[in-house]
Amino acid sequence: MVHAEADSPGSVPNVRGSALGSAAACAGWIVLSMCAALAAALWPVDAWYAGIAKPSWNPPSWVFGPVWTTLYIMIGVSAWRVWRVGGFRRDRLALGVLAAQWVLNFAWSGLFFGMKSPGAALVEIVALLALICVLIARFARIDRTAAVLLAPYAAWVGFATALNAALWWLNR
Repeated sequence: MVHAEADSPGSVPNVRGSALGSAAACAGWIVLSMCAALAAALWPVDAWYAGIAKPSWNPPSWVFGPVWTTLYIMIGVSAWRVWRVGGFRRDRLALGVLAAQWVLNFAWSGLFFGMKSPGAALVEIVALLALICVLIARFARIDRTAAVLLAPYAAWVGFATALNAALWWLNR
């Protein structure tokens, strides 16, 4: 449900463009989101990670790619839903929080895999999780579905935070 005044009951206000233009815009937001994901992938999982102690509940390596791909697509669709309801003029902070969480997500990979510092990555991922919660709250003010689309992302980063903490603890 969109939170804004509609011209008639059930209509969505300020929806941008034609169906084709809207689909192209959605694709653009997904591509932008995937660029953030690809940037984080610059830090390869190397022998260091393979050799560190892991908790018994550590997922197999093949799980991460499909999960992150799905989550980044959902983030892109979520951002598009907010954008199509009047752009980010309704809540400029939402765009800043969206960009900031992409930066923090990228930074986590650099801290953990690049610098091989689970402790620094743990501090950073806690900040990322908090920022995702702020993003959900900001998006919910504009489009509840956009906020719901971010819930699996928050849940996965919550799990990743616990995993990061366990990896730090086991390898300190």
